Amino acid sequence: MTTPPRALSPAWLLGILTGLNLFNYLDRYVVSAVLTPLQVEFKVGDGDVAELNTIFMIGYFLTSPVFGFLGDRFSRKWLIAVGIFVWSLGTVLTGFATSFAELLWYRILVGVGEASYATISPSLISDAYPPARRNDALTIFYVAIPVGAALGNIIGGVMADHYGWRSAFIWAGAPGLLLAIILLPFSEPERGQAEHQPTAKPRLGDVTGLFRSRNYCLVVAGYTAYTFALGAFGIWGPTFLHRVHGVSVKASGTFFGSVLVVAGLVGTLLGGLTASAWQRRNRAGYASVLCLSVLTAAPLAVFSFWTTNKAISMSCLALAMFFIFLCTGPVNTLILESVPVNLRASAMAVSIFAIHLFGDIWSPKIVGRLSDHWGSLQTAVMILPAALAAAAVFWFALILRMRGRPSAPA
Repeated sequence: MTTPPRALSPAWLLGILTGLNLFNYLDRYVVSAVLTPLQVEFKVGDGDVAELNTIFMIGYFLTSPVFGFLGDRFSRKWLIAVGIFVWSLGTVLTGFATSFAELLWYRILVGVGEASYATISPSLISDAYPPARRNDALTIFYVAIPVGAALGNIIGGVMADHYGWRSAFIWAGAPGLLLAIILLPFSEPERGQAEHQPTAKPRLGDVTGLFRSRNYCLVVAGYTAYTFALGAFGIWGPTFLHRVHGVSVKASGTFFGSVLVVAGLVGTLLGGLTASAWQRRNRAGYASVLCLSVLTAAPLAVFSFWTTNKAISMSCLALAMFFIFLCTGPVNTLILESVPVNLRASAMAVSIFAIHLFGDIWSPKIVGRLSDHWGSLQTAVMILPAALAAAAVFWFALILRMRGRPSAPA
């Protein structure tokens, strides 16, 4: 007689998924640290090497709806295991690429694997934690993003410097080939377990019903505008400091990278904890944190872009990034809580698809084209605080709806 798999405690499940999420972003950002030696070996320019991110995003967001559909119907631990194995395999194979075209295919593989993990893992956490504790748990899960990104850059740079750029990918991806099985011996939370609600497997028509949920659409619309701004901030921030304020390339990159790590870590934690405390007193607490954070970040960004004082510009830019990262936990919690419990993976998948297709896959290019057209990067980046203001409009509309209606999915 076989023994049924043992269930993990919510804390252990969260710890494992957060650790895996750290490896997820470590593998994604290793490439940033080794662009120069990679370009030298394959003899490609800046425009060509920029395609590495574009091709990764295509593999990532195009396959997200597929994994969302599967994640609401089949064993999530197996889908997560497959995702971890695929992204780790793609990372390792990148270290063995013999041509730039081959390398692009491997980055697509990384994107596909990460799509599985990113769409399904939050739904597991949502089923393990009740609503009162869910946002804190998701905040911890998403803290792995800035930490993993920083480690990817650090480890990639150190490994490339000592052993060559190929070793950076091989050693970054190898642990995932083993970690893929870490959840398989355990049972996963039942869908709807935290709310004590029995769930049925959704039909395709149920998924299309997500677009009839006004709360969900407002969350995702604001998230898309927010991601549009954040994606271009990340690409053009160091160049803006170098071109407009004369900061050296090395110093601007170091400053912006440090701000991303510190603001990402502290901002994500503080935003999540603040949102949870506010939500206990007000049903629109999560949405209020989202709206106020971008409303604060937008004028800070405007002032940073227009002041002629270098120190003030850098300080305001750092503060703007901090307030932007306050959104990380509560925006994902709202996505999950705006839909029926049996559609959480699908809701995450549709969100990922939307924020990248209409957000950060285009925003860096749009800023670049506007900079060429107007002859001024300083003017072009002004569309970024405008995008944050648009996010505030959508999220303020969400606040009004949530204050005027019951808190159930609508």
